[in-house]
Amino acid sequence: MKVLVTGCAGFIGYFTARALIERGFEVTGIDSINSYYDTSLKSARLSLLGIDGRIPEGQMLASKTLPGFSFIKLDLAEREALSRVFSEEKPGRVCHLAAQAGVRYSIENPWTYIDSNITGFLNILECCRAHGTEHLVFASSSSVYGLNESMPFKTSDNVDHPVSLYAATKKSNELMAHTYSHLYGIPATGLRFFTVYGPLGRPDMAYFSFTKSIFENKPISVYNHGDMLRDFTYVDDVVESIVRILDTPPMGNKNWSGLTPDPSSSPARYAIYNIGNGSPVKLADFIELIERAAGRKAGKIFLPMQPGDVYATFADVSGLAKQTGYAPGTPLNVGIERFVEWYRQFYGNPVS
Repeated sequence: MKVLVTGCAGFIGYFTARALIERGFEVTGIDSINSYYDTSLKSARLSLLGIDGRIPEGQMLASKTLPGFSFIKLDLAEREALSRVFSEEKPGRVCHLAAQAGVRYSIENPWTYIDSNITGFLNILECCRAHGTEHLVFASSSSVYGLNESMPFKTSDNVDHPVSLYAATKKSNELMAHTYSHLYGIPATGLRFFTVYGPLGRPDMAYFSFTKSIFENKPISVYNHGDMLRDFTYVDDVVESIVRILDTPPMGNKNWSGLTPDPSSSPARYAIYNIGNGSPVKLADFIELIERAAGRKAGKIFLPMQPGDVYATFADVSGLAKQTGYAPGTPLNVGIERFVEWYRQFYGNPVS
């Protein structure tokens, strides 16, 4: 079975591609390697997949170290080029993890999100339709819950009140995928990720910038005075969830009723799952765990809530557990220790 993984130079994409290769899948990776954050980290991930040196646009490269992996640098907005990849590689399943990420960045750069998250996703859907994809698994986000304050967040909850354009594009992806599943029978599963963290993570994420500032003896910015809750999910747990879901395409809910519609399922072959740890942690306690792992205290600048932020996230993962027999569970202190140790090794920071 061949799997196409988009965003494979990204954080979750890299670990997913690696896991699929280790489990015997043939993997084709796509990434535009854009400059939203330091491309040297993306290059480091690709190097671990056996792709290094100069990477020309649009040319398929075979891994130097991992048989069964190939990579092409490609922007998903390039419709014809993407269609050629599908025609030549013929992936049976698609794991779509490429996206323009970041809540705050979407406020300043809205067009980037439309090009990547809407146009790029439409091109993926069209390719899946044209080439008879057996299962499309795509990344959504906990951000879609927006102003919802009912905890824990359930996939059956209403998500009509996003508070950032990023969140709105992710909800749009869910609606687009359902439409294509309904019209063309494409099995499609959306995964709402909850604050994913771990080694080789994204520098724009708070845990990464906190760690960086602590090692550089710079103060950290703590929004809403540290009074926020986040459901932090370790990357290994996320990847295990993705791989299991990829093996279980939705069959359609025969009991679904249009009189009492459940947003998390459909008579079409479509489903939505939360991927979270199911145990939210206060931001102030989270920072303390990083300080403990780093062996240093952080200077703090307390600031009000930022536009586009929400007070709390908390995942109900009962649907995931029922479908796959698996639920994320890596303790936060364990995951943070692993991240900080990786950070020391990668950036050469002293232990004390």
